[in-house]
Amino acid sequence: MSSIKTVAIVGCGIGRSHIVEGYLPNADKFKVLAICDLNTERMNGLADEFGVERRVVNFDDLLTMDDIDIIDICTPPGVHYAMVMAALKAGKHVVCEKPLVGSLAQVDEVIAQEKLSKGMLMPVFQYRFGNGIEQAKAIIDAGIAGKPYIGTVETLWRRGPDYYAVPWRGKWATELGGVLMTHAIHPHDIFTYLMGDVKRLFGRVATRVNDIEVEDCVTASVELASGALGSFTATLGSADEISRIRLAFENVTFESDHAPYSPGAELWKILPRNDETARKIAELLANWQHVAPRFQTQMARFHDALQGLGPLPVTSADSRRALELVTAFYHSSTSHEDVELPIAADHPKYQSWVPAAFRKA
Repeated sequence: MSSIKTVAIVGCGIGRSHIVEGYLPNADKFKVLAICDLNTERMNGLADEFGVERRVVNFDDLLTMDDIDIIDICTPPGVHYAMVMAALKAGKHVVCEKPLVGSLAQVDEVIAQEKLSKGMLMPVFQYRFGNGIEQAKAIIDAGIAGKPYIGTVETLWRRGPDYYAVPWRGKWATELGGVLMTHAIHPHDIFTYLMGDVKRLFGRVATRVNDIEVEDCVTASVELASGALGSFTATLGSADEISRIRLAFENVTFESDHAPYSPGAELWKILPRNDETARKIAELLANWQHVAPRFQTQMARFHDALQGLGPLPVTSADSRRALELVTAFYHSSTSHEDVELPIAADHPKYQSWVPAAFRKA
């Protein structure tokens, strides 16, 4: 049986990046057989560009195609939940862009459905991959870094009226949130990936840059389960664009490359506290093998997981952790309270963090 997995791309926006960065560099592992989009002009343009013959307008048609292994969901966030659940119930493997779904209740339903389905689900957190973040993770996992002390995350990006001219952006019903959900979710995921689970969060959100429903500025103070502390700041009104992550551990301080959309790709600044730590790091990294950034490595490791050769590189549990932070942020900002994690089904925003005035009837 061929190890090449067949893919249907649903949504032609970020879906193009999945093809260019993820599937084409892994052409020995994946083949894109179908493109699906409601906008036939966009769909035909993408399909023509990459020589994909099968063009589908109705998402449900993909679920009955026996020669499609993977449904790759790249649609606006508001429709993720229904598509993920339908694809899992149809027995397909699923790749889904962030945010995976629109509430903790929905992510828990997805996790329950996964256990009943033969397909595997991989949410997308492509910023996790690349030489910089992988080296930091290796040093931490080897125990060299020691106890985590404190960390900061700055997501300083720029978005204006041209960005929000796309009809689904900036609206609660379709984007499900603003800078917290669509942009800073990546660097915040890197923080928890390296530093561990957040125990408490006190946050603020505001809309100061754009004339939109959702937030475009946020800040928070966090306490981790380990006892370490952290701070998150994000805006879509920065003059330049950087993603900056700085993490101070007992023996090492790390600082990310400041590239806004691929902070894990280039080598990070690694500052050992003493010569002995420097020696251990040098030994650990002596035979370092290059790790391609973003989608290329995430998709390659997804293929390994499908073949039973390794774990899923990103899981639904990772998405739940990210969405817990989102939920805590929104609740803290409206209640002016410190929010304790994990968040259970009796929490006021478990069913939805969307303000009541913007919820669908």
